[in-house]
Amino acid sequence: MPAVAEMLKASEAAVVSRVSLRDVNRVIDERILPEAFVSLDNGRYVLAGACSFIAFYFESARRLTSEERLFAIKTAGARLTRSRALAWAALLRQDWTVRDEFLTIDLLPFVKGTSERLDDLAAAREVVSISPEVLGGTPVIRGTRVPVYDVAASVAAGHPVERILDTWPNLDAEKVRLAVIYAEANPLRGRPRVLGDLPEGSTIIANRRVARRRKAG
Repeated sequence: MPAVAEMLKASEAAVVSRVSLRDVNRVIDERILPEAFVSLDNGRYVLAGACSFIAFYFESARRLTSEERLFAIKTAGARLTRSRALAWAALLRQDWTVRDEFLTIDLLPFVKGTSERLDDLAAAREVVSISPEVLGGTPVIRGTRVPVYDVAASVAAGHPVERILDTWPNLDAEKVRLAVIYAEANPLRGRPRVLGDLPEGSTIIANRRVARRRKAG
């Protein structure tokens, strides 16, 4: 999995934290995370270990005030700074309890969740291959010519996994799941691809057009 101290792209941090990209940008812009956990050099990056705090900040919003959440992040952030050279296994053995008078917050579940989702991110990176010799460098499922973003688009369109596997029989359910994670962590830029511009080897699962409504005179 990515190391505790690895800097993740904002889109990767969103996937690992289980929040939107907008929320990650908010965390950066409003300085909810300590500055040491954020980098703005050549893009926006967040320390992998700090994704635990992003998840905590938004998931606990209904139960804790902003001040309480910020206090917990500041306190636990100091511990993460001292422990960022550790492996995740060692980090999970640390005490992540924060106390403030009568309030006690245990951040360990968020640290564990981040660790698990970083495992998924690492697996998603591994299952994808990019080579100029295969579909002109289009990301594909390793060992196949199946475009990752086409698989993810099929899932987003609501197609059952069984139907997707019928279309691409050299995949399995786990590869489909990891393709979605990869696509979310590395969103495409620009306009969505039109059906007539699918890469070589792709199969159209559905081709449904919606008639344009005419404006009232």
